[in-house]
Amino acid sequence: MTAPLRTESEIQQWFAGKSVLITGGGGYIASHLISQLSAVECRIVRAMRQERAAPACERAVIEDRICDVREARIWPELLHRIDVVFHLAAQTSTYEANRDPASDLRANVLPMLAMMLACRGLKKAPVVVSASTVTVCGLPTQLPVNEDHPEVPVTMYDLHKQMAENYLKYHSRDGLVQGATLRLANVYGPGPRSSRMDRGILNQMVARGLKGEDITVYGSGEQIRDYVYVEDVARAFLAAAAHMPALSGGHFIISRGEGHSIMNAMQLVADRVLACKARKAKVVSVATPPGLSPIEARNFIGDTRRFREATGWQPRVSLAEGIDAIIGSLG
Repeated sequence: MTAPLRTESEIQQWFAGKSVLITGGGGYIASHLISQLSAVECRIVRAMRQERAAPACERAVIEDRICDVREARIWPELLHRIDVVFHLAAQTSTYEANRDPASDLRANVLPMLAMMLACRGLKKAPVVVSASTVTVCGLPTQLPVNEDHPEVPVTMYDLHKQMAENYLKYHSRDGLVQGATLRLANVYGPGPRSSRMDRGILNQMVARGLKGEDITVYGSGEQIRDYVYVEDVARAFLAAAAHMPALSGGHFIISRGEGHSIMNAMQLVADRVLACKARKAKVVSVATPPGLSPIEARNFIGDTRRFREATGWQPRVSLAEGIDAIIGSLG
């Protein structure tokens, strides 16, 4: 096994001359991946369902494919001359998944299967890094959570994400691809706004605080979350691809490794809005709405040791620093 490529420049240089496919290429994490590859002489193919303005890149060349990754027929063309796939396209709402499980299956499981089947016809199979979620393990029985924690999905969304993970693991063990899944904790930071109201809550509350509106928390807000900054997440995807021989066939926790109660995190939002913009916002406890998913009651802190030891990756941005960055981006 080669030594970890511990410097950011070495990891970026690994991508030089490569063709990179990003599904969900117009989205949140994709925008930060592209930013970090901007100065690398590589080809980036953005697969997305609607046109988005291409970001300015110093050296990377961007090509867009307007398509729907749920359609199996498009995968052979998408994978043509591709060295690395970052599979980010997904339906991300727990509530939508429970409302329409068949649609969620088509969005979150079948594209992975279609990708694997298309790889069978390639002479050179790509490296695949797929996005998943720490909630695949369900309601944690111990903290911090590492990769050995039992998997007991409590939502249809998490069940389907687990299924997609298993397709990638199966085909990686079979030698068809070199692939790994990154299970993401609560990702936040500047970037395109999520179209789902149940996603990107911390970002939403920063926006409310800047308007002087109440920052709301369901009930006591005592549940613990592990917030990880989006640029740290993007660096984890790059590190995973560059270290794939050590990761192939596995799943890995990506988090800051620090727990904050939801109430304390929202109070920090209010404090940073006041400090940065001299705007005062109150943190208000509101009644828990009916029909809230059981996954919302979880406590989570991630143990990223396995990924860090394999790649040299480290999260850099503290929660306060990340909140300040969101404030700066929103004005």
